[in-house]
Amino acid sequence: MAQQDGLIARLRRREGVNHLVRAGGAYVDRNGDHYAAAITYFSVLSLFPLVMIMFAAAGFVLAGNQALLTDLQDSILKAAPAGLGKTLNDVIDQAIESRGAVGVIGLLAAVYSGYGWMTNLRDALSAMYGHDIPERSFLRKVISDLLSLVGLGLALAVSFGITAAGTGLGKAFLRLLGLADDGWALFLLLVATIVLALAANWLVFLWVLTRLPRQKVGAKSAMRGALVAAVGFEILKQGATIYLGIVGGTPTGALFGPIIGLLIFANLVSRLMLFVTAWIATARENLTPEAPAPPAPVVIRPTVEVHNGHRGRDAALLGAGALLGVLWDRTRRR
Repeated sequence: MAQQDGLIARLRRREGVNHLVRAGGAYVDRNGDHYAAAITYFSVLSLFPLVMIMFAAAGFVLAGNQALLTDLQDSILKAAPAGLGKTLNDVIDQAIESRGAVGVIGLLAAVYSGYGWMTNLRDALSAMYGHDIPERSFLRKVISDLLSLVGLGLALAVSFGITAAGTGLGKAFLRLLGLADDGWALFLLLVATIVLALAANWLVFLWVLTRLPRQKVGAKSAMRGALVAAVGFEILKQGATIYLGIVGGTPTGALFGPIIGLLIFANLVSRLMLFVTAWIATARENLTPEAPAPPAPVVIRPTVEVHNGHRGRDAALLGAGALLGVLWDRTRRR
């Protein structure tokens, strides 16, 4: 037991381990799991307006392309069970007819849910620093959060664009060289795709960790934290892919598996992001020096000291004064 305690003490003296312990304590003390649950709720809630917008966009595309609509309906009739295909085609026709209303409602709901998601995300990231959130006017806060939401959307678009472009160019390059069917070339392309995805994720998390908290963040620790978040996010993505492949093999899993997987994935990503933020907040460069403790209150007690050497002199002076008083009184009477 003594050797184990000594090992723990030696590990705690290491700055990396001590920093990790500080981050874990800050995450727990500042309610990281509660903030992650709020972010998860608004993340899932924001998906439904996006689905409505996608349906509206698909309705506009199908309304302008009758041949594509006919092919889609024929495919549904062939693939769906008897009687269900016509019902699905009727739903598609109704969606096309109400595409304008669905798009407007979805857009308004997306702005509302997206604003709630961004506000909770910024408050959660700021809370990991343990500072009081500065007071701002309601209008200024709304504008700031909406601009942050637009900025995050642009950062995600750039990230996905880099990943998609890199993957597409890599496949085209392999086909040009005639290596599209070689295993080693496909493996190298997979490695390059993962590296490119990590770089894109790093850029997104760097923007999130430096721009979204409501206080200044040290650039050095934020760059390291963004790298940790990018690697963790890529691991979670690969795990989600494996999970969907497992649960998709059964009808029940195909129905409920994606929803459960989405909730778990959103919660794990939220916890990862908040823990990395707590790790950045507890870095040496971001620690706020503690104010010195106030001094103890001063108590003033007056002290009266009597010295024994002056008692006889004081008595003689008092007696002499009394005698002079008596003599003066008699003289005045005469």
